Amino acid sequence: MSILYLLIPLSLILLGLAVWAFFWAVKHDQFEDLEGPAYRILFDDDDNDRPAERRQSGEARDDTGDGAEEHGAQPPARRVEARPSTPPTGDDTR
Repeated sequence: MSILYLLIPLSLILLGLAVWAFFWAVKHDQFEDLEGPAYRILFDDDDNDRPAERRQSGEARDDTGDGAEEHGAQPPARRVEARPSTPPTGDDTR
């Protein structure tokens, strides 16, 4: 029972911190645009993703991610391995 003398004030302090954090977030416009970041992730052609020197020169984007176009090298060829096919069994009736 004596633990309640510790837990009740501690929970009230945590509640006060949560309320303060909420009002701070509202005051600093953290909830201003809730849908923008969700839609922004869908668009690939954002000029802000490219380095500043490429934006100014109008260079094409390097979508391979390996930086091969910066050094004039060709990107490595991608290998596709074939899986061995297994004959269907009579147990796979779904």
